[in-house]
Amino acid sequence: MFRKFCVLGLVLSLGVAPVWARRHKYREQLPPLTPQQKALVREAMAREQVTLKAIEKDTPVVQTYIQNLRPDNVLYQVPVSDNYSIARVDFGKGFSANAYSAKDTHHGLFRGSFQYLRDLTKAFQITDSPTGFMDMMFVDPRGFNFRNYTFSFVRQQFLGQIRTSVFDVRPTRHAGPGRFFGRIWVDNDSGDIVRFNGTYTNNPNNPVNHYYHFDSWRKNIQPGLWLPYSIYVEETHQTSSKKSLALRGQTFYWGYSLKIPQRVSENESVDIQNAQDESQNAPDLSPLQAERKWINEAQDNVLDRLQQAGLLAAPSPFDKVLETVTNNIIIGNNLNLPGNIHCRVMLTEPLESLAVGNTILLSKGLIDVLPNEEDLAAVISFQLAQILLGHHIDTRYAFSDRLLFPDEAAFQRIDMNHSNADNASAAKEAVKLFDHSVYASKSGQVGLFFEQLVAREGALKNLLTPRLGDSLLQPDGQPWLAAFMQGAPKLNMNDLNQIAALPLDSHLKIDPWTDQVKVLKYRPAPLLSAADKMPFEITPVYYRLTNYQPPAQTAAPSATPDGAANPAPQPPQVLKPNPGTPSGNGGNGNGGTGNNSQK
Repeated sequence: MFRKFCVLGLVLSLGVAPVWARRHKYREQLPPLTPQQKALVREAMAREQVTLKAIEKDTPVVQTYIQNLRPDNVLYQVPVSDNYSIARVDFGKGFSANAYSAKDTHHGLFRGSFQYLRDLTKAFQITDSPTGFMDMMFVDPRGFNFRNYTFSFVRQQFLGQIRTSVFDVRPTRHAGPGRFFGRIWVDNDSGDIVRFNGTYTNNPNNPVNHYYHFDSWRKNIQPGLWLPYSIYVEETHQTSSKKSLALRGQTFYWGYSLKIPQRVSENESVDIQNAQDESQNAPDLSPLQAERKWINEAQDNVLDRLQQAGLLAAPSPFDKVLETVTNNIIIGNNLNLPGNIHCRVMLTEPLESLAVGNTILLSKGLIDVLPNEEDLAAVISFQLAQILLGHHIDTRYAFSDRLLFPDEAAFQRIDMNHSNADNASAAKEAVKLFDHSVYASKSGQVGLFFEQLVAREGALKNLLTPRLGDSLLQPDGQPWLAAFMQGAPKLNMNDLNQIAALPLDSHLKIDPWTDQVKVLKYRPAPLLSAADKMPFEITPVYYRLTNYQPPAQTAAPSATPDGAANPAPQPPQVLKPNPGTPSGNGGNGNGGTGNNSQK
């Protein structure tokens, strides 16, 4: 259950009534919109209905991660607890959601079609709104008109390449509860609302409310179609008391092009079409070759199913970056492998990794918080060791009928995590692999990452709980790769040159239509204080919006053959921050534009 947070006391303690009186008087004196401005607002109202109709055809994946924070003398604020949820939302069936149920439901995943939205709505305290959680995706899906709202022009503003008109929006006296109160950014060319932030009011004549404030962004994912992409939620109540709490949350959407989730009743039979016998065109397989072929079939079935469920990113050029780091380890250890080792990215936030056959999977959340290439090499070494030691995927998945289940059952029905015994032996082997690679001299930096992980372990239970694969931590809370902590420098938050871990969303962004991950491009901002570090924390989002561009018809970059004799492979630069500046460190004292300004 999410931690409840009510801003009523904060609002009353700050004496909002006089402020509201001034606002109310100001509202009556607002200059009227010009005919052009009024026409643009009317077009925005019409485009909202078009967007609402468009999203009813989709079943996107919706992922929400929330951190509760308390004040800290050195870091300004630190997380004390967190919650995580992920679901496929069917907007065409009463806006219902089917949560991806966890193996252990004590870790914060919701159950049931409507429980997801009910709990999420309750968490955000949208209790008086007729549409609940949907209100943070749309300004007002059922009453966005001139009868319910007044508008005042603020300015023209570019959001990236999109020139927008900015309007302040206020509910009228008789609009009723649950109306939007805030600001909208309208694309001057299309009339689409591309961003809106604010809150919802219980009563338009009474600003005291129980709603969280949010910043909702959209993305032009197809020609003429702007759909919800992310929502950032924040409430702060900073006092000198250690008991005062704040909250930050992020919701991301992807999988708009995914097919409607298949139900069990639709998967009761399997047809094999156009099957051909080509056994005479290939040599026979030895028993060992047949065993490996069988494992590969199980691997391919699982990867395809995870991608279909919206949990695994589609193949992208960034996979080759991961494979370059993997090859650096393979070459340094002169490994003789039976096949190529591939890498893929899971789209989920919890920090985890796993090996599916000869494919290593790392979660987007894990990649985002790793500050350096050597940290990435360490976690890859852990899964590479699982492969070398023969800790392969359960081969029952070579039977494709075992993967015929609803998407939201993927976490429960696909058993990928290794046993504690397997992880213990893989951890020892991983250290050996690392020590014989080009990263051997940088083990201290890796140890620093795990020191930071241990320091935040108690507060970030949901972020550190794997949903599918292997945890970074042992059952007792110590890292499986704790050997790297021996000889590592002591964690010192006041040392601005010491970057142990990054905030979330520091390296990758998700294309919500193709489900590919792309590398963020930005100039790192200098750290001014320890508070700018924000390891494993949520930061605000800020996007440089662009109009839809069709995919470029360019050849994919060639991959280095696994195990090939390449004495000096070019190391990827994506995880190489400037000295004293964490790559992608959001916030940075400037509203979070550091790690998200180029998304």
